[in-house]
Amino acid sequence: MRAAVTLPVGPDGIQRAREAPFDPDAFLARPLVARLATQPLVLQPVWYLWEDAEFWVITGSWSTLSRRLTADSAFSLVVDECDLATGRTRQIVARGTGAVTTGDPGRARRKLTRYLGPDETQWDPRFLPGPDLSWARLTPHTLRVADLSFHVHTPPNPPSPGRPHDLQGGPHVPAERTTPHLGGA
Repeated sequence: MRAAVTLPVGPDGIQRAREAPFDPDAFLARPLVARLATQPLVLQPVWYLWEDAEFWVITGSWSTLSRRLTADSAFSLVVDECDLATGRTRQIVARGTGAVTTGDPGRARRKLTRYLGPDETQWDPRFLPGPDLSWARLTPHTLRVADLSFHVHTPPNPPSPGRPHDLQGGPHVPAERTTPHLGGA
């Protein structure tokens, strides 16, 4: 199925998800990596939490994200998956505005548990919520939900061991030797 729909997010935070080619909330509940773009143009991978129809990204004084959102609150964010073996390719592109808010240790633990597991004793100490914790609260104005999945074609005659094939499925023909002879022409 190839389908895409842009879902405006209403003032109540509700998207018209029934029109989407897949459930955006279920997709965004997975621990996927998002790419966040802010101005001046900076693109960075982020872990996120999708709650209350907003993306939540941990930030702090150690990051320039707070300064960038304060200077220009516009953002774009992409969450996607692409499985070449099955052809499953889905994406959500969000555009909206962001703001920096105070940290919420409970929200931080919910987010980090998604990515690092429930046992905080096993977490790298850099990820433990501390006093410097703040949030980038990213409120989408639109969510573009797209299913770009494709059919995976398997060749009718897969190569057998010891018999290489080229990309078109035919027999492999070794290329001519193009290495110059060191002895001259």
